[in-house]
Amino acid sequence: MMNDKIKKLRAERKTIIEKMRALLSTAEQEGRDLTEEENKSYQTMQDQVKSLQAREEREIQIFTLETELGEVAPEDQRANEDIQSGAMPPAAPTYQQQQQRKDKIEVMRQPTWRSFGEFLVAVKRSADPDVSDRDPLVQRLRGSQQEMREISGMSEALPSEGGWLVGQDYATDLIQRTYETGQLLSRVRRIPIGPGKNGIKINAVYETSRATGSRWGGIQVYWIGEGESLTASHPKFRQLSLNLKKVAGLLYVTDELLEDAVALESTVTQAFPLEFAFIIDDAIFRGTGAGQPFGFINSPAVVTVSKEVGQASGTITAKNVLNMWSRCWGRSRQNAVWFINQDVEPMLSQMSLPVGTGGVPVYMPAGGVSGAQYTTLFGRPVIPVEQCSTLGTVGDIVLADLGEYLFIDKGGLQTASSLHVRFLYDEMCYRFIYRCDGLPTWNSTLTPYKGSNTLSPFVVIESR
Repeated sequence: MMNDKIKKLRAERKTIIEKMRALLSTAEQEGRDLTEEENKSYQTMQDQVKSLQAREEREIQIFTLETELGEVAPEDQRANEDIQSGAMPPAAPTYQQQQQRKDKIEVMRQPTWRSFGEFLVAVKRSADPDVSDRDPLVQRLRGSQQEMREISGMSEALPSEGGWLVGQDYATDLIQRTYETGQLLSRVRRIPIGPGKNGIKINAVYETSRATGSRWGGIQVYWIGEGESLTASHPKFRQLSLNLKKVAGLLYVTDELLEDAVALESTVTQAFPLEFAFIIDDAIFRGTGAGQPFGFINSPAVVTVSKEVGQASGTITAKNVLNMWSRCWGRSRQNAVWFINQDVEPMLSQMSLPVGTGGVPVYMPAGGVSGAQYTTLFGRPVIPVEQCSTLGTVGDIVLADLGEYLFIDKGGLQTASSLHVRFLYDEMCYRFIYRCDGLPTWNSTLTPYKGSNTLSPFVVIESR
């Protein structure tokens, strides 16, 4: 029964949410952030919850229509009253109303689009005044959009003004591919922003030193003798403020390409996620914070390791890498990753540490004996990314724990289309907008309890 389907979807959603809560609770009890693996698991469950919620909303829409037609059992109809927040059952529909409703239900029951390319072709045809309304793809698109408007009460612009929205399932798929292809984006701490909000403010501990009296911004405890007085202390806080920025893409598609739905789908589903991932990764790495996220390499929290005395220009030595590792905050080492420019690889391959009359390699290639997916330094993956600077300049090799980088986004990828932007060129225009922001959670380097060298989750070498 339809009501059973709704109950089942809600139960599944509740189970997944409980798992998400358990994951966060475990990390909180252990006084740490989510690990890289846990973060990926959390995001996967988050996507599952969104998918189940969308399926539940569709089931409720169908169930409501069938209830009005009298096509459900009485007990299901009573259950539907709960779904509709106690609304009175509608009056018995006339025969004509029943037929109209059945036609609309059939529209919603039609199979999904065979491909994203076919959907985009339908969008283009619907906006073309020379295409007949009897065109099967146009009828299908307009029928589903009309039903959406009647059920949800949304107000949409005319197709000639770019009113057709790209389907939510496809938009979600595009942004999901962006997360998967972004080497930096896939590793940050991501927080979705809910309805009615354009940003987030988070209170964080203001801690720049682990010296006694400075931990947690000023918390201090004492060993005291009997009858001795106590000295009060308190933590110090700062505020992280993130406000959504927009990154946008515009795609022009010729009529010739629109005739080939497979080629069109390939262009949109491969090129745009890769380009969005590149631009967002670049902002996470070196963004200015003005109209875009603030990149961690520009943060005052970055530790810059000095080059060796007499070191040749355009080189990286084993001592450089060893010094970088020693300046990485201890808690970040389990999540930290080496990002490099590919110009750096020949230098890494020749690295070794002297041991007696010989030496041991520092850089472990992928595969082979290690069987690892990535090459490694100190057991952590070495990943080439285009955002790293060329050999010899700051940022050519970076040790970073992106679990200490906060990233917010809202509503996934927003998409729309228009026939008239490039009408004279016989091209269709598709627009993609993604709202996000990000910044490092650290605002300075950290002085350790013992030792003089500052630490950070983000470490680089000065120019050589």
